[in-house]
This record gives sequence, C-alpha cells and structure tokens, in this order.
Amino acid sequence: AGLTIIKPKLVWGAPAGSTVRLGLLGCGGRGQTLLASFLEHTSAVVTAIGDMFADQLELGRKTLDEVSAKYGKPAIDPSRMFRGPKAYEPLFGSKEVDAVVIATPPYFHPAHLEAAIAAGKHVYLEKPVAVDVPGAKKVMALGERARGRLSLAVGFQIRHASPYVELARRIRAGEIGPPVTGQIHYFASALKRPELPEATPAERRLRNWVYDRVLSGDIIVEQNVHIIDVTNWMLQGHPLKAVGAGGRAGRTDAGNCWSHFDCVFTYPNDVHIGFASTQFGSAAWGVGMQYYGTKGCAEARYDVPVRIDGETRWEYPGLSKPEPTDVERAATGVFHGALDDADPNKQKAFIESIGGGNLINEAGSGAEAALSAMLGRTAAYTGKEVTWEKLLRSKEVWDPKMDWNQFA
Repeated sequence: AGLTIIKPKLVWGAPAGSTVRLGLLGCGGRGQTLLASFLEHTSAVVTAIGDMFADQLELGRKTLDEVSAKYGKPAIDPSRMFRGPKAYEPLFGSKEVDAVVIATPPYFHPAHLEAAIAAGKHVYLEKPVAVDVPGAKKVMALGERARGRLSLAVGFQIRHASPYVELARRIRAGEIGPPVTGQIHYFASALKRPELPEATPAERRLRNWVYDRVLSGDIIVEQNVHIIDVTNWMLQGHPLKAVGAGGRAGRTDAGNCWSHFDCVFTYPNDVHIGFASTQFGSAAWGVGMQYYGTKGCAEARYDVPVRIDGETRWEYPGLSKPEPTDVERAATGVFHGALDDADPNKQKAFIESIGGGNLINEAGSGAEAALSAMLGRTAAYTGKEVTWEKLLRSKEVWDPKMDWNQFA
C-alpha cells in the first residue's frame, strides 16, 4: 500500500525555548525505552503515539504515562493515540507534535521518514535506516530535503557515549598510529518473542519482525550495524569491499534470519577488519571492538574496558567491573558500562538542536552504516567478494509482499 504525503507546515519545529513535544510511531520495546529515556533526560514531553496494534498502543500509553507522571509531565491525550497501518498520518499531521521518534520495523523506515519530513517534523529515526540499497539511497536524498529546515537524527547513540568519544579523539590524534587491522564482534543470544498461536501468520510475522529477513534486514543490518557504524566512525570511512560467510544453523525460531555472520571488510589504506556475529542459543552476550595500529591497540567494549595499549597507555576511568548482560534489556538497546550515557547524551543533543536552532542531519552517516552492513550481508549471502561500487548499483527492492490493510 502507498503512503499519503502530508503537506508541509509553514513553521518548522518548536520555537526557541519552548518544550519540544514528541510523537512516537512504533510502541514496541525499543520505542518505549527510547521515549522513557527522553522523558527522564530531557525537557521533552510525549503528546501522541501510534502503532499498528491496539494492545501495543495501550501498553505504550500505560508505560509512558507512568514515566511522565514520575517526572511531573502530562499524560498522553487519548485523542492522540492512533492505530493501524496509517497511524503515521494523523500522528505526523498533529499540531501538538514538533518531533517524531520512528521506531517501527526497519522495512518501513524510508517511507515513514519521507512522510515525517513532508509533514515538517523533526525526526529521530531508529537504525537501520533501510533494509535495501534503494531504501538507503532514498534516506540520503530525504536528508538533503530536510537539511537546513529540520533536525534528522539516526539512532547510533554510541557516537555519543563519553568513553567512545574520547577513544575516537585519541585514535585521530595518532595514539595507535596508522590503523592496520582489527577485530569486531557482536555475540548475542536468541531474541525471545511470543509464539502467538492465536494470531494469523501475517500478524505473527509482523509482530515478530526481528525473525524476518525482509522486515528487519537480517541480524547484520538490524543489530550488528552498531559496531559497523562505530568502525566507520573510528576509521573515518566506509569499507571498500567485503567477503563473508554465515548461515542459519542453531536458530530454532520460525523466521529466516541467519544465526551468524563472519566477514572481512577492507577499508581505505588496505585496513582489514574481521567481523563476527551471532544471534542464537542462550550464551552470554559480548560486544567489542579492537583496532590495531603501528603504535598500539584501541579496545572498546559495550561494558568495559575502553582503552589503548602500546606506546601510549590509557583507559577511560570510572567504568566498573562488568556484570552479566540483562538479555531482555539488551534486546531493547540498553547496556551498562561504557554506554551508560550514550542514550541520554544523544537525546539531549537532538532536543537541544531543535530548541537552539543548531539543526543536525545524520542521514548520510546513517545510510552509510546501513550500506556497509549490506556490503557484508551481500558478500555472505553470495559467497563472493562484493565491492562498494557493485553494491551501490543494486536496484533490488526487498518486498515482504504483505497487505497492510489487513491490520486496519
């Protein structure tokens, strides 16, 4: 089904000094977690929410109203709760909304971003920006459409984590020397989703979209893209080519996403980055990156440590001993340790950009991260080396072949 484009408003965003009013599209775990953090760490309020399903919508209202009450902020007006495949239209069109957080399944991100920009809303778009190359290119074009008028943030909050910001500064200052090689990994256990025996196959597929390759982009694009984005940031570029392998062995869910990917990305200056990921079983989570240069090694984990070893020795202070990862919280993007201030800092920057007029635009870097993950995905799917140029020539549109009107 096509999307209706809403006519742009004459006034873009909230006046300086006023409270930013947020709308949430997608009331799942990540959407609720994001908005709860906005409510806690910024002056923003939530004035409207939308979701495909009535139960998710009600759960979102209940959760966010409780958080709002905790911080002395208003509850959501029931008249601004929108359900169904076109919930985005009244949500984005509301005069009571200045900015929207889009936390829908990744397949929808380019279309929902287009509608939000057309409605004149600032946007916080969850990652990944798209599941296919045409979608990523569309997001880049939409970023240009928004430039200078609207803030457009993409949910790569690690770029705002204080330990990582300092590590990036030190790498760029030459403390590990020119990078030579590296290893990055994202080892996750299975994501638990309800079996939903009473649901139709289509509803079950949509509700459990993290199991679906087309709706999610597969694990390398949907989940692992975070550490690929960090690598792009640390190395100040995107990979030029990749080789890869992987498969679905070990997964027991009814979807078609892979259980693991193993790739080698070649970055400019012939820097080789080994990448490995999992999403199956019940083993403990572990996420980390190591970058080796001629003078030393930079190491960064989601928990601890964040440090440099070699000619220069440095470690980010104050990070406590790692504790076992809370799997349920991790599935919604919450980790403790080096990422403690990542979400709060990211959200503050977004809200301040709206009120202060210093607009941000992360469409380019967000699309580049998604495309980098797609490079590895394509190499693994095909078993062949794939170059950046070849990837960008892809016109393949991932289509779930679903009629969204059945959820109206």
